[in-house]
Amino acid sequence: MWEGLRLHVFFLCLGAALWSTAAAATYRGSGLRERGHRRHLSLHRHRERGKEGQVLHRSKRGWVWNQFFVIEEYTGPDPVLVGRLHSDVDSGIGNIKYILSGEGAGTIFVIDDKTGNIHATKTLDREEQAQYTLTAQAVDRDTNKPLEPPSEFIVKVQDINDNPPEFLHGPYYARVAEMSNVGTSVIKVTATDADDPTYGNSARLVYSILQGQPYFSVEPQTGIIRTALPNMDREARQEYDVVIQAKDMGGHMGGLSGTTQVKITLTDVNDNPPKFAQGVYTMAVSEDKVPGEEVGRLKARDLDLGENGLVDYRILEGDGMNLFEITKDSETQEAVVKLKKPVDFETKRSYTLKVEASNPHMDPRFIAWGPYKDTTIVKISVEDADEPPTFMAPGYNFEVEENAPAGTPVGRVHAKDTDIMNNPIRYMIPRYTDLEEFFTINPEDGIIKTTRPLDREAQAWHNISVSATEIGGHHQDAKVRVNIKVKDMNDNAPEFATQNEVLVCENVSPGKLIETVSATDKDEMAHRQHFHFSLAPEVANNHSFSLKDNRDSTASIFVIRKGFSRMTQDVYHLPIEINDNGVPSMSSTNTLIIRVCSCDSKDTILSCNVEPFILSAGLSTGALIAILACIVILLAIVVLFVALRRQKKEPLIVFEEEDIRENIITYDDEGGGEEDTEAFDIATLQNPDGANGFLPRKDIKPELQYPMRPGLRPIGNSVDVDDFIKSRISDADNDPTAPPYDSIQIYGYEGRGSIAGSLSSLESVTTDSDLDYDYLQSWGPRFKKLADLYGTKDSADDNS
Repeated sequence: MWEGLRLHVFFLCLGAALWSTAAAATYRGSGLRERGHRRHLSLHRHRERGKEGQVLHRSKRGWVWNQFFVIEEYTGPDPVLVGRLHSDVDSGIGNIKYILSGEGAGTIFVIDDKTGNIHATKTLDREEQAQYTLTAQAVDRDTNKPLEPPSEFIVKVQDINDNPPEFLHGPYYARVAEMSNVGTSVIKVTATDADDPTYGNSARLVYSILQGQPYFSVEPQTGIIRTALPNMDREARQEYDVVIQAKDMGGHMGGLSGTTQVKITLTDVNDNPPKFAQGVYTMAVSEDKVPGEEVGRLKARDLDLGENGLVDYRILEGDGMNLFEITKDSETQEAVVKLKKPVDFETKRSYTLKVEASNPHMDPRFIAWGPYKDTTIVKISVEDADEPPTFMAPGYNFEVEENAPAGTPVGRVHAKDTDIMNNPIRYMIPRYTDLEEFFTINPEDGIIKTTRPLDREAQAWHNISVSATEIGGHHQDAKVRVNIKVKDMNDNAPEFATQNEVLVCENVSPGKLIETVSATDKDEMAHRQHFHFSLAPEVANNHSFSLKDNRDSTASIFVIRKGFSRMTQDVYHLPIEINDNGVPSMSSTNTLIIRVCSCDSKDTILSCNVEPFILSAGLSTGALIAILACIVILLAIVVLFVALRRQKKEPLIVFEEEDIRENIITYDDEGGGEEDTEAFDIATLQNPDGANGFLPRKDIKPELQYPMRPGLRPIGNSVDVDDFIKSRISDADNDPTAPPYDSIQIYGYEGRGSIAGSLSSLESVTTDSDLDYDYLQSWGPRFKKLADLYGTKDSADDNS
């Protein structure tokens, strides 16, 4: 309670001080305002004189007013007195009325219209509105006429320290490189204070660090955060949480404060070298591995991040430098040791490599800290593997004479087991490489032989494979290519290079060259091989043609007589003997066909065909074509007629794939009257006493006999026709062998020699008859209508 009383007294004293200060300022301001007003009236009077030509005297203004102040956030019990307005014309008798208008007039600020006292009725906040502009005027209370011109004045809200500093952009995130020097700027934080910076120390801020020491510091006036410790290591600690405080009133006691958080992260620099975890790494590789396969992995650890933590690897030295290589896995930063060349357990069983790891990106600031690299030893042992046999050569080329007898040796392949066991080898020829089985191989020594004579002209090369397998091993095999060339022998006689006919005119001149023939041989043509030509002995003395051997493997054919006639002979066959000079020499006789043709005067061939001479004695070509066309047409007509005859009659048998329920059998034959019994079997109606309960269909042969329905009895003499018809309908409905299922069977036979005569009602109504129709009553419901028409008529007459 005493603290509240002291605070109230403090505010009263503060208000009194402000009031005295405001009164002095009001007095000074009133004088200034008065002088300014006089100047205004003076200007106004000059203008009036110019307009009306007369001098207007200004009345003396007696306002007591100035710029007023009111303290914000005042919470006293009574309205705050802002100030007082007074005019010299106010004699105190109450004839003056003061009027207040402008911002907040009537709501925030009220005036006593008699005394001119202005009060603030609400608590004001400078941060919402710092000043208010009002207008005061004195008027006559009775007439409301202005006694003074209106004047403006300002009411300023005087600030108090009621707003703490705020960090509008917090929390903050900052980064600074590790190992930075002391005093390195990290980030600047800024706080704002809503209080008036021009009045007192309410908005004067001072920054301090509450959390984050001794690593960081902050400048009190600027809010710049700086490093405070040297050699901060990211690998030891990467993140720091710093709390900064901003306090107003210049940091003095009683000021308000606000805080913000700053998360500072140390960024990485290359200050750590790569380091192998082990001094020696051991690996193993099997001798059956192929080049390019991975042997093992090792990794040098670097505590740095990003490109600062990248590591390169290389082999410095060792006896395995030529057999192994190192690559880097970019994802894991591991060194991958791979096989560069095949290794052999029987030759060398272990290798040693010295591997170096280094940083590709260096930071010059930390080079003096030491070499950024490390080395280790990699020992690789070779493991024995059951390897397939190895042939002594990568491939084999053999030759064999053409037509050599079966069993002729071609060559030998040799393979050995490189393992320590040195198992014996078995050889074989895979059949898919020698489908016709021209060759065979001894499984023990690898000697290849022929199975039959070979023909070079049919196949000059034979490319086969030979497989070698260890006996007693893991059945691993190796294959080698064997190329066998068939050496040529002169076993083919020469023959004409072409088999064209030679055309010669009837009027050819003797001695004319008509053809130059050449020869070919299926055997290999040696460099000095040539052919000799001569006429066969049987035509050596012919009188039509001669041959000249040109001694260049060609021969020229000449005509030796004058004139030829196609009517006499149109084709000549000239046998020519051809010899080669092979060992042994081969010869053959080839026939050259020479055809005599009709030519014009310029030896242009017109025709070589003998048909016109043959057809002249018989039919022409056009006639033959016409005859053949007629024969073809007749054959076509006969074939069409036969086809139509075969399609004319359709079978009555219903095929299995057809749906017999959808077939409609139509009986559209009206028949030949009551004597016609071919369309329907109506013997049952003619003789009902002989019915046996089953009638076979005539249009289809049932596959099974439908047994007689149980309970069906032979019909006696007294037959109920209605029951008989119902029975036949039931039999038809239940017969599985009688298609279609929904067929209708019609019994249209009226009978023969009926004692009833005509049943037509046309005569019944006009004809008298003594016949008794009472028996119709026993025929069942179907004849009830007739029984009613005829049987009841007599009864009615008798009753009448």
